[in-house]
Amino acid sequence: MTMLIRCVLVISLALTLAWTGWAGAGRAAGFRLLEDQTGRTVQVPAQPRRIVSLVPSLTEIVFDLGRGDLLVGATLYADEPPAAAALPRVGSYQHPDIERIVALRPDLCLATRDGNPGHVIRRIEGLAIPVFAFDPRTLPEIVESVLLLGELLDAGERAAEIAREMEGKMAGVERTVLVAADRPTVFFQIDAAPMISAGSGTFIDTLITAAGGRNLAAGPAGYPRFSWEDILAMRPEVVIIASMAGGHTEEELQREWLRWPEIPAVQNGRVHVVDAGLFDRPVPRLADALVSLVRLLHPDGAGNGR
Repeated sequence: MTMLIRCVLVISLALTLAWTGWAGAGRAAGFRLLEDQTGRTVQVPAQPRRIVSLVPSLTEIVFDLGRGDLLVGATLYADEPPAAAALPRVGSYQHPDIERIVALRPDLCLATRDGNPGHVIRRIEGLAIPVFAFDPRTLPEIVESVLLLGELLDAGERAAEIAREMEGKMAGVERTVLVAADRPTVFFQIDAAPMISAGSGTFIDTLITAAGGRNLAAGPAGYPRFSWEDILAMRPEVVIIASMAGGHTEEELQREWLRWPEIPAVQNGRVHVVDAGLFDRPVPRLADALVSLVRLLHPDGAGNGR
């Protein structure tokens, strides 16, 4: 065997050992098999130590669980809580930087079915980095996500506490809706312009339904666009405006609607601007969004979800 071949073999062995040393971090403590929220069985570290979160919502929940110290990387726009801003960035959730992820030496990545492309998850797993995926589509499924992540990160007690708080708020809203006299029609405006709302199956759609309203944008399109002609024909009884992009005052957001006094919501003073931060991610504070929504739809309700 020539000296060159020996050198190549030695280097190859060293690289292999180095790779398994970090990609398999946690093997000393063992692994376990857990079923993620998409139905996949994933081999995860028994005690994860270096986590990269591939969506802002999961970053926030990890902090909610008191395990932010385990995060070594997060995607762009992971800005809640403020401590998340200090984490190294690994690109966007749709286009993560695989090389940057590898450089952070994670023993686990957290992903969502809808947020992260399947080919990205498969590529990361092909590098011997386990990816545990979530798929919350309703508030009860967010509760399930919290409990599952709590189990994954050895934060079960805190996860159960968060789940109880969420379920208490949801139960209060359910009691209010149960005795409500009507189910008003609702148009939820996602931003100042263009006029976009939320269709069937979105978080906002499920919130409107749970809060005792009827979503006028319900339909096959996830985030359909509307003209003022469409709105005038719909005649919403309640209008909810959440400026997801920000940069507008409450007065500015309401001004366009006030030009149309023939709309029932305008006639009755039921054009409301809400905190977009409560509605934009599948995280525990979405239960607070539900409470705020039921108070707007049923202002005379007993307790209004409290």
